[in-house]
Amino acid sequence: MPGVRLTPDELLTTTRSVRKRLDLTRPVPLELVKECLEIALQAPNGGMRQGWHWIVVTDPQVRAQIGDFYRRSAEPYLASAAAADPSRGAGVGAGVMARVSSSSGYLAQHMGQVPVLVIPCITVRPAWPAGETQAGLWGSLLPAAWSYMLACRARGLGTAWTTLHLRYETEIAGLLGLPGDIRQGALIPTAYYTGGTFRPAARRPLADVLHVDHW
Repeated sequence: MPGVRLTPDELLTTTRSVRKRLDLTRPVPLELVKECLEIALQAPNGGMRQGWHWIVVTDPQVRAQIGDFYRRSAEPYLASAAAADPSRGAGVGAGVMARVSSSSGYLAQHMGQVPVLVIPCITVRPAWPAGETQAGLWGSLLPAAWSYMLACRARGLGTAWTTLHLRYETEIAGLLGLPGDIRQGALIPTAYYTGGTFRPAARRPLADVLHVDHW
């Protein structure tokens, strides 16, 4: 499968959330997804415990059900809290944020039609010991999920980082038959993308967020 010729810096700065440009009609080979996941398994994880699991959903009916849960969570979020937050998109033009909101709304309506849905999960003990934070837990999963997205980008696939489905995490866990000690970390729609390539996104200047030695 031919990939996209990118330098490491290009890969890291042009792996964008793809929403409207996901090709909903072109099948994605499962072997290609597995290839990306093999790369994800090389990511760092706490204590080399490798407690991650990867749910790859291709069944149209199951995708549609997950998509419905996602839509039910996304619609009120996009209509209220996100739009009312004055700090959202700080340093980004209003036009850019309007496009992000539009594409997010589009994905909410079409999540169930995306050819492949990937849900990275991790094993969690039934109870949190005193003094234990969640940073170590999710720090053992999220780098691998990002590696998966980078590997997809290098192979001509588009992805998006989403978590709004977690409002219905229990229902989706039941739908997928997940054990009680497995928690979902994200929902990553995966498809070929349409149109041309991608460029770096607008971000706040480093000088606004850099603190050397003290705040």
